[in-house]
Amino acid sequence: MFGPTSFRRILLSRILLLSVPVLVIGQYVTFRKARSSLLETARQNLSESAIRKGNRIGDQANALKTQLRLASETAALESGSVPRVQGFLESFREQLPDTVQCLQVTDLETQEAIAQTCDHRIFTPPPEGWWRGSESSLDRQLFVTTDITQMVSPLPDSEVNRYQQAEITYSAPIYTDDTGEPAYVISLRSILEKPDEPINRPGSLTGSTVVIDEWGVILEHPMPTLIGQTIQSQRNAERLETLVGSALVGHQDFIHLTSFTSPEQELLSGYTAIDAPVSSLDGDGRQKRWVVLAITPLDNALAGLEPIRQVMFNLVLGLLAANLIATLYLAQDLARPVEKLGEYARNIECNTASEPMPAKFFIHEFNQLSKALNRAIERLKTWAQELEEAWNESKNANRLKSEFLATISHELRTPLNGIIGSLRLVRDGFCDDEAEEQEFLQRADDAAVHLLGIINDILDISKIEAGTLSVAIEPVDLMQLIHETLDLNQATVRDKGLTLSAEVETDEPILVRADAAKLKQVLLNAIGNAVKFTETGGIRIEVRVVRGLADENGAHYGGKRAVVEIIDTGIGVDPADFDKLFKPFVMVDGSKTRRFGGTGLGLAISRNLMDMMNGSIRLDSAGVGSGTTVTLELPIAQKNVSLEKTPTLAEADSDLET
Repeated sequence: MFGPTSFRRILLSRILLLSVPVLVIGQYVTFRKARSSLLETARQNLSESAIRKGNRIGDQANALKTQLRLASETAALESGSVPRVQGFLESFREQLPDTVQCLQVTDLETQEAIAQTCDHRIFTPPPEGWWRGSESSLDRQLFVTTDITQMVSPLPDSEVNRYQQAEITYSAPIYTDDTGEPAYVISLRSILEKPDEPINRPGSLTGSTVVIDEWGVILEHPMPTLIGQTIQSQRNAERLETLVGSALVGHQDFIHLTSFTSPEQELLSGYTAIDAPVSSLDGDGRQKRWVVLAITPLDNALAGLEPIRQVMFNLVLGLLAANLIATLYLAQDLARPVEKLGEYARNIECNTASEPMPAKFFIHEFNQLSKALNRAIERLKTWAQELEEAWNESKNANRLKSEFLATISHELRTPLNGIIGSLRLVRDGFCDDEAEEQEFLQRADDAAVHLLGIINDILDISKIEAGTLSVAIEPVDLMQLIHETLDLNQATVRDKGLTLSAEVETDEPILVRADAAKLKQVLLNAIGNAVKFTETGGIRIEVRVVRGLADENGAHYGGKRAVVEIIDTGIGVDPADFDKLFKPFVMVDGSKTRRFGGTGLGLAISRNLMDMMNGSIRLDSAGVGSGTTVTLELPIAQKNVSLEKTPTLAEADSDLET
């Protein structure tokens, strides 16, 4: 193990050890990527070039057929006059493309040429009766065949003096009367294409043309010595047969070839298949197919790779030199700020740093680091302050819990004392008559019911916090529950001299999806609070059905909902205390609420119950002394059950007034 060393030395050695392999690997990956891109471009271009070459051969053949067919119908040829026919052929030859070598008109009876533009070649006439071979007018009028002809190179110094050439012969009948039998035949001999540019031209992505028939005979090739040979005789025969088979079934793609132009040369070839323009010699009427290739040497496709290689090599050398110089300066510039940062960190650890960390280094990143550390230290101080505040809040919560326990003990003792006192008065016989005994027993019963309500609230809040409280959602008649709740508060409303009014949109039952018992508990709590905290005035209950929640664009969603608003003229609530009222063990103002009694759990339980029933509860008030509005919302249920008609709020209001 080596001992500790300086930061500068470590930085210098690590940068050099990492940068050199990265630069070399980067050069290799970039070079391979450039090579792949060039190959992909060449392959796509060659595939498209093969398709274009095939289309050009087909178009040229169709054009020659059309021109020959039209020429066979001219009056000059139908006259049979040798001078007129010869003059027409010479004029017609000037209108044809350079691939056409010569024209000839043959007398079918004598099988002799009466006129021609050839120097010494004589066409072999088509087979007898070829014009009757097919019902198609096009086939009756034309006969097309291919020949492999031995040629002599016009260059005396050529290494290969003799070569072969594929020629296409187009023949059309010439009719001179209405007997239906032709008297003459006009023939046209043409090569497939003009000679291509040399195959070894660097950067060529169009490729040279190679044509192979479906039997594997090479009809066109940039090397004339291969014309007329079969692909089975080539060194790469298996791969060529695969190419021909793939093209004949309709594939248009590319392939790598070797030994097709020279023994050691690798080629890229795009290929396609076209309908051969020749006629069927065996009379089967089957359409012949030719395979057209666009080939170019692999070196031509990668011709642009060598300049890229040279540029990358020079670039790597320059980067290595620049990296060495930059590393020397960088190690020096980085060492000083690191030392200052380390010194400041030690001062922070020892609590001796009173000033912020300096942020005026020469390197921008170190300035950012300095600022970030200063912000982190400030954030730590803020967190320490927040922890202190959280500690104070926890102590305050503990105090509130203690106050809650004291309140609960008071709330529990009060009804218990009432129960015990009333029962002892009856037991000890201090009552004057049976009516007085019944009064004390009723007081004991009321106190017991109140005590049971307190215990139930405590149990409910404990179940809610433990997650064990459940609800049974079903269609519930909201009007019936409100009516029952009003019946339970009639005595208190009458004793306090308050007024109770109700407004409802419809007399029909309103079905909501809720738990009947839990919803009644929420209504009892909300209406009970309104009655309890209202000394003068009254309570108004409004019930309506809305279309659902509305988004920011005014569109409604969520289905219909029932809204119940309980509006009182009581003591009111400061808006800042709204959220606190829905928390357990918290009372906003003990000086006011203590004279009204209660545990402070009602609203907390109500909110949890409403959430479990997919509803909501909220509280609104303009302020202390301005009254309070409690709003309940629940989803409307489908009216798929038959309910008996229950008293409406208007009827309940009438009963209260009575």
